[in-house]
Amino acid sequence: MIFIFAGSTNLLSSQRTSRFLGPFLLWIYPSITKAQLHEVQYFIRKCGHVSEYAVLGVLAWKARRGTGEVERKAFRECAKFALILAALYACTDELHQSFVPGRDGAVLDVFIDTCGAAVGLICLWCVGRWRKAW
Repeated sequence: MIFIFAGSTNLLSSQRTSRFLGPFLLWIYPSITKAQLHEVQYFIRKCGHVSEYAVLGVLAWKARRGTGEVERKAFRECAKFALILAALYACTDELHQSFVPGRDGAVLDVFIDTCGAAVGLICLWCVGRWRKAW
């Protein structure tokens, strides 16, 4: 959550990330148009949202589930907790961004972040099912 909060400052704003993403993409694909460049940068930034909230969802699930001597809770109960926590944190993150100069809070980002947490939990569930099959 601290890393997400730090990324919500101007540190990872689109203006800053485009300074290294743009030249890198131009180096890989020199004939890319400016419109295509913006679309690819937008896509990469949204993938960042999905991945960071997928990690948050998995870590929240693990924290809620417990290990060792503590009774392990059902996957569904822990996943519901993790998804709600991630969604609430996404709301507060976008609220925080609305107060940062050069950043905007967006409802679409809350949805993308929540979907990212869901993707992380689905991956976790799939890995668990795969491990039980072996």
